[in-house]
Amino acid sequence: MKKLLLAALCVAGLPAAASAQDSSAQDMSAQDTSAQDAPQDAAPDGSPAFGIEPYVGVLGGYHDFDRASEFGSFPGDSGPQGALVSGIAGLNVPLGPVFVGVEGNASKGVSGDIDWEYGVRGRAGVRAGDSGMIFASAGYQWVEGEKGYGNNKDWVYGLGVEVGPKDIGLGGITGSSGVRLRLQAETYDFDSIRPMAGVVFHF
Repeated sequence: MKKLLLAALCVAGLPAAASAQDSSAQDMSAQDTSAQDAPQDAAPDGSPAFGIEPYVGVLGGYHDFDRASEFGSFPGDSGPQGALVSGIAGLNVPLGPVFVGVEGNASKGVSGDIDWEYGVRGRAGVRAGDSGMIFASAGYQWVEGEKGYGNNKDWVYGLGVEVGPKDIGLGGITGSSGVRLRLQAETYDFDSIRPMAGVVFHF
């Protein structure tokens, strides 16, 4: 009789045990899903708040030297000048609301007195809006003039901004910060002005 009673109690307890196991499994699954769905520390546009962010880009612009510069003194109001197309590549290191980074460029003159330019810069700035960046840069630039102007190298300094589609009301174009528009202005040892604009692709 005791065996029958014990067997009956065991059978009666099976649904409760199964239910408890199911409940426990569901809780664990919910915790796992919650952990997966929990947003990681990130900027508003979804780009990482910390880490390494490589990028490449294409810029176009103009480099206009003063009449008296490293290239020498020239008659008139201006020294060497010309339109440029520039390829850039670099790394940003986001640090929450700010970032630091390094960038290299190779620029080809497409008209005027400049043949090639090469350079490397350090950058630092703040992150703004959904995917914007405001930065200052400083580095070294090599400038190869067309025949008759020679080659020079010196320090270069600049300021710039980058904005993502969301920052200018075009949030439907991309889902994240992958594409940004850049505007920047630099000077070659305070003897020139080098405004550039283009598109930067962040990864």
